[in-house]
Amino acid sequence: MAAAKGNGETETAEITDTEAVELTSDSAARLPHHNFLSRLYTGTGAFDVIGRRRLWFGVSGAMVAVAILSIILRGFTFGIDFKGGTTVSMPAVGGTGTVQTAQVTDVFKKTIGTDPESVVIVGSGDSATAQIRSKTLTNDQTTKLRDALFDRFQPRGTDGKPSKQAISDSAVSETWGGQITKKALIALVVFLGLVSIYITVRYERYMAIAALACMVFDLTVTAGVYSLVGFEVSPATVIGLLTILGFSLYDTVIVFDKVEENTRGFQHTTRRTFAEQANLAINQTFMRSINTSLIGVLPVLALMVVAVWLLGVGTLKDLALVQLIGILVGTYSSIFFATPLLVTLRERTQLVRDHTRRVLRRRGPGSGSRAESEVSEEPANTGNLEAAAEAALNQPALNKPLPSKPAPGAKPIRPTGTRRPTGKRRDGRR
Repeated sequence: MAAAKGNGETETAEITDTEAVELTSDSAARLPHHNFLSRLYTGTGAFDVIGRRRLWFGVSGAMVAVAILSIILRGFTFGIDFKGGTTVSMPAVGGTGTVQTAQVTDVFKKTIGTDPESVVIVGSGDSATAQIRSKTLTNDQTTKLRDALFDRFQPRGTDGKPSKQAISDSAVSETWGGQITKKALIALVVFLGLVSIYITVRYERYMAIAALACMVFDLTVTAGVYSLVGFEVSPATVIGLLTILGFSLYDTVIVFDKVEENTRGFQHTTRRTFAEQANLAINQTFMRSINTSLIGVLPVLALMVVAVWLLGVGTLKDLALVQLIGILVGTYSSIFFATPLLVTLRERTQLVRDHTRRVLRRRGPGSGSRAESEVSEEPANTGNLEAAAEAALNQPALNKPLPSKPAPGAKPIRPTGTRRPTGKRRDGRR
């Protein structure tokens, strides 16, 4: 865009990509022909996430409260690798027909004298497997149980004939389970430590605090879901948990990169408050976060289908479950928890408070003067500052006209008060 100087020369005024997107966002939010999907895809949705952060904090707090209560009251269903025990497996289709869990439980109780901890049928069709889990059995008890199961169900081997070799067993001592638990906790602590160091070096401290709090939120909610639903915790669950924490960090970093880009040197401008710049960053990364989540969810769903319905592999099922839950929780937290928390922390600083007052003062009495006066009278009151930022976010800027676009083929409208430029006539006169 060119602006005329006094000496007749022209000076070019460049508009950056961020400013162009801001103009598009402001105008698109007011134009009725922009539907929801279009605004979401182009990043011009003007969805007010930061302005409603108290709502999202309430929702996130409720999720954490339910998760913690479930962990305290219900606990976890640990697999055999953590608490020790004996697992006996055999084909669920034998010479006597399809095996039923009630029949297996009855045989186990008559042979051992106690009920098994669990009896499940994994898979379907001819590849289905019956899995029995119980406390640690002695060698004699395991042998008696295998003989009783063979006599009752006649499981078939790979050649299609009844065979005792089709029944397998494995035992894990409680000592080994304790070692597995210790190593899993060490891996989790090391991961969180390395991530903390990276975020602290890469970003400023408020972003580091928000990102770490987001990871703790993801960890707590995912663990709470496992406790609430009763999913079994296995070593595959721990591996999947470390994976989804990395995914959550990646999604949070995407949003924080855009926040950092939008707020770089924000104190030197009075166009937007820090909260508004952060909200713009969320809108600009909405579609990227959704696409990343979909790309992550589709292979996980495929893995669950293969694990549960085709192969009947319990390890793959545990890995897929924790990844599915973690991706959904991580996507939510990176948008509705991490960035609102960052804005709340930054608004407690004097720099952001002063800048918010300047922005509100520049917009004049018609766009939040009451909120501005509240902030000026009580600068240390964060609640008033949040109210001022929310009021400013919901008010359009008065000094920013909406860009108009003429319809195709329409005759240009000349602004009133202007004259057609004059030129020299053929006779030399003007």
